[in-house]
Amino acid sequence: MSGPPTVGAMLACVTTFALEGITPRRVTVEVDVRPGLPAFTIVGLGDRAVRESRERVRAAIQNAGWSFPQQRVTVNLAPADLRKEGPGFDLAVACGVLAAIGAVPPDALATTAVFGELALGGALRACRGALAVAEGAVAAGLDAIVLPAEQVAEAQIVRGIAISGAAGLQEVAAILCGTSSGQVPSAQPRRPAHDGPDLADVRGHAGPIRALTIAAAGGHHLLLSGPPGTGKTMLARRLPGILPPLSPQAELEVLRIRSVSGLPARSGAPIRPFRAPHHTISAAGLVGGGAVPTPGEVTLAHRGVLFLDELAEFSRAALEALRQPLEDGALTIVRGQRAATYPSIVQLVAATNPCPCGYAGSPRCRCGEADVEQYARKLSGPLLDRLDLAADVQRPSEEELAGPPAITSRQAAEAVQAARQRQTERAASTAAPGVNALLSDADLRALPVAADAQAVIRRAYRRGLLSPRGRGRLLRVARTIADLAEREEITEPDVLEALALRPGVAAEAASR
Repeated sequence: MSGPPTVGAMLACVTTFALEGITPRRVTVEVDVRPGLPAFTIVGLGDRAVRESRERVRAAIQNAGWSFPQQRVTVNLAPADLRKEGPGFDLAVACGVLAAIGAVPPDALATTAVFGELALGGALRACRGALAVAEGAVAAGLDAIVLPAEQVAEAQIVRGIAISGAAGLQEVAAILCGTSSGQVPSAQPRRPAHDGPDLADVRGHAGPIRALTIAAAGGHHLLLSGPPGTGKTMLARRLPGILPPLSPQAELEVLRIRSVSGLPARSGAPIRPFRAPHHTISAAGLVGGGAVPTPGEVTLAHRGVLFLDELAEFSRAALEALRQPLEDGALTIVRGQRAATYPSIVQLVAATNPCPCGYAGSPRCRCGEADVEQYARKLSGPLLDRLDLAADVQRPSEEELAGPPAITSRQAAEAVQAARQRQTERAASTAAPGVNALLSDADLRALPVAADAQAVIRRAYRRGLLSPRGRGRLLRVARTIADLAEREEITEPDVLEALALRPGVAAEAASR
């Protein structure tokens, strides 16, 4: 039988959220204020930023006009086995102290989450992850959330919860007391549906544009090879503009990743992400990691395009680390008995030169045979086998440069959208994924393939031009080519074109 509560003891509970990978986890901040020697203790597996919040909270409360209790203050962040990182717990701790001393009503905190960093003067500062925290509050069944005013627009992307913004601790207290409704930002104008680079800027390059269209229609990985300055980067940057718009759910995934990474998250026309890291990036920077796991470039490109320019200049460790997330669409990073899972459904576009100087086969080339072989060895065979398409990007002729564009992004996007629609309709009847690049082995076996097309695939496989994985990828590309041509069955021309575009396979390899 429990005894009576200690005379003068006060207990308050506040809800906030921690981030585990990109997933919000509910945290209950319990604040106990009782008579005793003045002390301020925070427990619950917090990192250094959490432990240092004691000084920020104390100064913020005092500078906002309240007296910090000269008693024993104990703060527990529950659950105690979940690591808490960053300054986003400041506001919850401060609200707990204010509720314990009667400055704000505890009942108001029962259905409201709070989140944000405190300045010493009591001002609120933004923290990464506001959108994810708002999602967590909705999932937890809370009615409202209070956070820094500058992050209200980001949090308002999430529906189903009242969101209030505050500039400082005094305004937070007014919101909790019901004397203020908080700050609401003005509506942000939506971006136009397509305001990025357009294929109308490209002259020539009919073959590479065809490969780019196939890649967009089926979600396939693409390798662009050619001399410097011929347009490889120009083509890659136009891929997001011909991809279908993101669905509302996919857009929310993309914005959540940006929010957790500390990048601006603004709702608008759902344009796909495009990430182009420098070739000096580390393996951890590319796929994620660090002492405190953070998303890498492959996760920041989720549902969009990851462009690796100068592929051969990336470290082998970084490229090898990329293989698994490309195959699985997700990666799990384990650090200190913690596991964080990050999504990585991306389209990889890689660009490379044919040799170190980039002019192999022309009088300008200064590379010896050994230089070319050493350069080629930098590219991992297993990684290249995961690339579905390859396009040779050469200099356009003078006539092509002076002529009209072959196609605009709007025209290419219409063809891509029609092919994706066929895939969506087929997926609805077969339970297959909605994009050809993600078809399983069972889905591949169920594809209708003409007899002459099957004969081409068998010959290529017998000649060692395809691995078992490469054979599956060839079929996926052929299915996309058939979708672009509005054919139900994969035909011989579809397979021949897919084989001609297969990295490392010459077009004549499939000839009879």
